[in-house]
Amino acid sequence: MSLLAVTPSGLDTGDTAWLLVSCALVLLMAPGLALFYGGMVRAKSVLNMMMMTFGALAAVVIVWTVVGYSLAFGNDVGHGLLGNPMEHLGLRGLMAASSNGSAPIPVILFAVFQGLFCVITGALVSGAIADRARFGAWMAFITVWTVLVYAPVAHWVFDGSSPRHVGGWLVNQVHLIDFAGGTAVEICSGASGLALALVLGRRHGFGKDPMRPHNLTLVMMGAGLLWFGWFGFNAGSALAANQKAADIFTTTLLAGAAGTLGWLLVERYRDGHATSLGAASGMVAGLVAITPSCASLSPLGSLAMGAAAGVVCAFAIGLKHRFGYDDSLDVVGVHMVGGLVGTLGIGLLATAAAPTGVNGLFYGGGLGQLGRQAVGCVVVMLYAFAVSGALGWAVDRLMGFRVHVDDEVSGIDLVIHGETAYDLHHLATGRASFHHGLSHAEASSEARR
Repeated sequence: MSLLAVTPSGLDTGDTAWLLVSCALVLLMAPGLALFYGGMVRAKSVLNMMMMTFGALAAVVIVWTVVGYSLAFGNDVGHGLLGNPMEHLGLRGLMAASSNGSAPIPVILFAVFQGLFCVITGALVSGAIADRARFGAWMAFITVWTVLVYAPVAHWVFDGSSPRHVGGWLVNQVHLIDFAGGTAVEICSGASGLALALVLGRRHGFGKDPMRPHNLTLVMMGAGLLWFGWFGFNAGSALAANQKAADIFTTTLLAGAAGTLGWLLVERYRDGHATSLGAASGMVAGLVAITPSCASLSPLGSLAMGAAAGVVCAFAIGLKHRFGYDDSLDVVGVHMVGGLVGTLGIGLLATAAAPTGVNGLFYGGGLGQLGRQAVGCVVVMLYAFAVSGALGWAVDRLMGFRVHVDDEVSGIDLVIHGETAYDLHHLATGRASFHHGLSHAEASSEARR
């Protein structure tokens, strides 16, 4: 994706309206993710988990406005590695600019849309370090991470070249296909989360104490909002209200459904029951995999992609126990692995009948595109892991990234934020009088809470 700043002329109001709606849908994914992640942690740290998402939203939007957009989508300053940080500093020159070519929309709206992609990517990272991170250290990390990790990767993957603009190397030289962020969003967040989880170490009691989600209702609600917002994420990336957007909308819907069923089938076979957490996780896995491939697959191909991601990710979440790293909310198992499935899957399942017009191996396209996809996966994964790990280590050394073990055990919501999600003390002190209004069975049930 690449837009040029020119004199405003010939804006398409329909395309602009669709992108405005898509921005709102992607923004909605932030509170959706906060609910999804918040329900998955223990009750004593739910507010901290949600605050990490909302904190990322605030910090990333500001950093993206000041310099992030220019680094990602400014004219390249050398070998496709980075955009000119001064070209659009503070979104300079974009308030009265529209694009030309095939996307007649305001450039500043495109900048906002891409900034919200960065918000979601950064917020996803927080799930890997749930229950044990200091909020101030997280804010420092995500601010610098936006500049050092996400902006360069977005330049490589999303910034296409044109006669008047030089973009990033993966999309223009390697010819990686990543329509909406399998590498730049999913693999980048997963690799960054893995590095940060290794820097912070395991939670107290990891592998010994039960660390079950405290509120699956919040998880399901958050998952629904994520699916809703994902249509803006994927179909909005068409930058137009046209046939391409309709095709992508369809593949996104189908992959989410197939991912849900794929994960549930694994659970039913492996554990004997299908769970609500599995349904939500499988849906996300399917959507993760279709993110890079949504413009490259047929409807049947998107079903296959979603189902494959649901099955693979359902097994991949167990890797943390096998290898001993504490990825609290399975960012690695769902987002990094799902991103790999979706990005590499383009090299297998892509069809020239889809908008990107490329055939994968199964459609007679040979191994060439699969190789290009593999290069993109490896490069982004290694870069995000290395730089995020170094940055996390630096923040830890400078200000301490992890809370004290006593604070972790007692609950970081109260220690870090001075508040709790649930007023359990009030419930305890008012329990005796409350029971007078209950039947014996109801009082017994309340007491067990």
